[in-house]
Amino acid sequence: MQFEVWAPQAGRMTLHCAGGTQTMERDPARAGWWMCEAEAGHGTRYGFAVDDGPVRPDPRSLRQPDGPDGLSAVVDHERYAWRAEWAGRGLPGAVLYELHVGTYTREGTLDAAAERLGHLAELGVTHVELMPLCPFPGQHGWGYEGVSLWAVHEPYGGPEALKRFVDRAHELGLGLVLDVVHNHFGPSGNHLPAFGPYLTDTHHTPWGAAVNLDAPGSDEVRAYLLGSALAWLRDYRIDGLRLDAVHALRDTRAYHFLEELSASVDALSVDLERPLFLVAESDLADPRLITARKENGLGLHAQWNDDFHHALHTTLTGESQGYYEDFARAPLAAVAKTLTGGFFHDGTYSSFRGRRHGRPLDRTRVSSHRLLGYSQTHDQVGNRAQGDRLSATLSPGLLACAAALTLTGPFTPMLFMGEEWAAGTPWQFFTDHTDPELAVAVRRGRRREFAAHGWAEEDVPDPQDPATRDRSCLNWSEQENEPHARVLAWYRELIALRHDQADLTDPDLSDVKVAYDEEGRWLAFRRGDVRVAVNLGKETASIPLGTAHVRMLAAWEPVEVPGADGLLSLPGESCVVLTQE
Repeated sequence: MQFEVWAPQAGRMTLHCAGGTQTMERDPARAGWWMCEAEAGHGTRYGFAVDDGPVRPDPRSLRQPDGPDGLSAVVDHERYAWRAEWAGRGLPGAVLYELHVGTYTREGTLDAAAERLGHLAELGVTHVELMPLCPFPGQHGWGYEGVSLWAVHEPYGGPEALKRFVDRAHELGLGLVLDVVHNHFGPSGNHLPAFGPYLTDTHHTPWGAAVNLDAPGSDEVRAYLLGSALAWLRDYRIDGLRLDAVHALRDTRAYHFLEELSASVDALSVDLERPLFLVAESDLADPRLITARKENGLGLHAQWNDDFHHALHTTLTGESQGYYEDFARAPLAAVAKTLTGGFFHDGTYSSFRGRRHGRPLDRTRVSSHRLLGYSQTHDQVGNRAQGDRLSATLSPGLLACAAALTLTGPFTPMLFMGEEWAAGTPWQFFTDHTDPELAVAVRRGRRREFAAHGWAEEDVPDPQDPATRDRSCLNWSEQENEPHARVLAWYRELIALRHDQADLTDPDLSDVKVAYDEEGRWLAFRRGDVRVAVNLGKETASIPLGTAHVRMLAAWEPVEVPGADGLLSLPGESCVVLTQE
């Protein structure tokens, strides 16, 4: 088979394959590329040496059986016999479920997670969003420090385990979204700089030198990232990608990397004849991310909406520290603004940032499904000092209200694993760095970060302690007990309503009408014929719905439909969904 590698600054390249060594030749058709032929097949171990230096894994390795520092292994994708016929599943009408393979089950593998996919099909979600799968040092971690962007973390089961997982999901009618990280490479096990200018000092990110998207050599770096993204969609039959922290992609070129990526994914979608999509994580509150390329946008298909989360979280908890400060002055007004306008920050002053932030979203042109709404995510739970979920402090009634606002609201809803049964387990930050110095640095840095916010160092879990990961694994037996069983039934009911009521997937954001009472702690909104009301206060609230001819679709607590006066009497910490007759 042919081996090739990009190493533009090398004077000599050698292939180490199956115990032998072979000198590589420059590719006359592609500057900086080296190539050679060697006997190899599925599973053959190999690596490259730059200028007779140490043997390193292939930057485009499809498998790292011994971890990021070991030799690469050849993968023949054609060997796998797919079981499920799959025509794809697009984003409109979707309900996403964010899942971390390493803690979804105690085993922490893709095969073990696949055995639990029936729960998600029964729940009613449409897509599983997997947190990053690329190899990283050690066995356990969040996955955002991955390297070898074409490979699957071996402790999760490697490439074939991912295919089995995808196959099982597709058999159950579930689409797949994969979280990918293009804004930085992991600090340990990253051999890319030895091959070429994958990083640049032209820009800096919170993780150090930026990925090279616009400096000399960036054409091949962009091609590397594009190739990896398309490979997940093509070779593993993934339906969409979640792009981590795109605001950290530093690119000054006229043709932005994200625009190039969206064009490439759309072209692949045409070739494969199935829908594919990109979902960005961004803190910019900039609608140009999800504006079509023909309208001078970047052409991404959707983005996470942290503004909705922050407004909802502040309303539910009363927290006002950090970025919650901007939402805490009038939290229900903030929720109302996001439900009707998409972003809270649309050019308004942000006291947290000390400047104006965001840009208005044109509600008449941007479909509401292009914004993802959620009450919890891996970030918003795991980046708390003790990884405490909303269920650690809120009553089941308030959790039900959060679910109602998320699952009947105008945005594409996303759940974080375990949320659907009010999981009692935390989800904490954990690592398994094999570099002792890096392990110490991460431990100290984590504690120092939270100490600055008033947490005692001894109260911040040690990321390197295996018990931190173990505490974060879901306890599946909780579902059988109260209040978990009741919360789970409520989530199932709301998701079923979302699929059944066409008004709940109407993409017209301008048609959402909201009323609220900040002091009374209630909020109601209308989407077509559907009315949703939540009472976050402890006392019964009298809510004017404006109509008396309604029928109950779902209620957390027993409640009567409004009488002739159109007033809904809603118990405290409760919610209802109604439809106009």
